[in-house]
Amino acid sequence: MAIYYVPSINLMGAGCLNDLGETVNDLGFKKAFVVTDNFLMSNGVANKVLNVLEEYGIGYEVYSEVVPNPTCKNVHDGLNRLKGTDCDFLVSIGGGSPQDTAKAIGILATNDGEIKFYEGVNVSKNKSMPIVAVNTTAGTSSEVTINYVVTDEERHVKMVMVDKNSLATVTVNDPELMVEKPASLTAATGMDALTHVIETIVTPGAYPVSDATALAAVKIIFDYLPRAVENGHDIEAREQMVYAVFLGGIAFSNAGLGNVHAMAHQLGGIYNLPHGVCNAMLLPYVEEENAKYVPERFVSIANVLGYDVEGKSVQECAAFVVKEMKELAKKVGIPATLGELGVNDVDFDLLAENAMKDICAQGNPVGFTKEQIIKLYKKIV
Repeated sequence: MAIYYVPSINLMGAGCLNDLGETVNDLGFKKAFVVTDNFLMSNGVANKVLNVLEEYGIGYEVYSEVVPNPTCKNVHDGLNRLKGTDCDFLVSIGGGSPQDTAKAIGILATNDGEIKFYEGVNVSKNKSMPIVAVNTTAGTSSEVTINYVVTDEERHVKMVMVDKNSLATVTVNDPELMVEKPASLTAATGMDALTHVIETIVTPGAYPVSDATALAAVKIIFDYLPRAVENGHDIEAREQMVYAVFLGGIAFSNAGLGNVHAMAHQLGGIYNLPHGVCNAMLLPYVEEENAKYVPERFVSIANVLGYDVEGKSVQECAAFVVKEMKELAKKVGIPATLGELGVNDVDFDLLAENAMKDICAQGNPVGFTKEQIIKLYKKIV
């Protein structure tokens, strides 16, 4: 038996932001607590959303202090700002960081305690405060998933919460909000999306529905990510990436991830590195290791990428996929080493120990030893 979680209402495509006000009014929401970051406030993207709310007479309060890799303090500061307002729903504007922060605030608004108590699977008892998730990057899929991530700044650990109660009510994926994203961010978030779908296909939790959406997303990302990186105003490429992120998000939210994310989380938690870049650097090496155990899971990926799989061994198919992932990362300008990100003194033992404890590691097709994980980390030094 499979349980499939997906937000109730999903607005997608160029110009869909214009439908947000009517959608919110139809749901009966009156005042929004807006969760975003200062960059999106300063560059005018958040104001596009606020203007729609104003046009439809929907009040709001703004919390714009979200930071990259949001921390427990960041979440609780937002919660304290929410208290005392008469807001009846949340609006998250941004990529993974604002989306995750809003989810955490939403859970704490209807449940007790500190956010660190909610690490794990379905820990909360009550449904989150309603969330309208407006996405501005084609990558994390946080707006459509039951997952969110918060950094425990005391332990320097990224806590992963998998919680059906955190699912947004409405999502908005309008590529017109993404056209000004710099090429480097477009590449990083796009490769994050690719990591989601590859891990979803390889995980033992995969099933026909997740495979179908994930494989469709793989094809779209390989076809359109280079175009979106080359020209951010290529609205067709941006729109196709929006569809890929949605398809990939509902796939991994229901099937699971693996050791790429388990390992990338530690690089973000300890060295505060961008999540998408860490995923992109690790992806081919982790999957090359996974292919030693489950090469058959790569055949469908090779096929959708145009490889003539007939007569080829499963190992040949897996090798083709790994090669294609490396070439795509290079084409879109992903850094090859941690040194390029300013990290030269790497604590391999701590990284490996934390990666083995990460909840995403449970979705890998095989458990890696500490030695295997250290060896993989060393490939990106």
